Amino acid sequence: MFYSHLKGHIEALLFACGEPLSASRLADILEIPIEQLILLISEITEEMAADNRGVTILEVAGGYQMCTKPELIAIVEKLAAVQETRLSSAAMETLAIVAFRQPITKQEIENIRGVKVDKVMLTLLDRGLVKEVGRKEALGRPILYGTTHDFLKCFGLNSLDELPALSEFVLSKQLDE
Repeated sequence: MFYSHLKGHIEALLFACGEPLSASRLADILEIPIEQLILLISEITEEMAADNRGVTILEVAGGYQMCTKPELIAIVEKLAAVQETRLSSAAMETLAIVAFRQPITKQEIENIRGVKVDKVMLTLLDRGLVKEVGRKEALGRPILYGTTHDFLKCFGLNSLDELPALSEFVLSKQLDE
């Protein structure tokens, strides 16, 4: 390939950034056509898989990011002594409601869950997983919430289109009952 000499450049940019970089941004920096960049990333990813190396390139949140291979998470956790930052089941339930029903008001979330969600919403806002996305055209103009770019990164999604179909869960639950 004509641009093969740029593979190291791509790896360096993705490593240095630490955040997902869009294909268009990478192509602009390297001054190459975006189609060539995507081919190079595909080649690099194949090489990383074949060489039993510790990192790979994932397509996440609308960009590319260099990540540790999932099968090596246990060894990396020993090094980093990762701080436990799990969300409570109430927070995960609320986050799922926001993800699948956004944009949604706090009152609508409370109607679905059947409990107040003030504290849970503060936790999700503090962690950057949800954000205010506007105001609903209704009495009192309540705040509408949606998920963030960090939500996509946290769950390894490229876009909300990659969320599983909600109907799969409803059917599964009905079969269990």
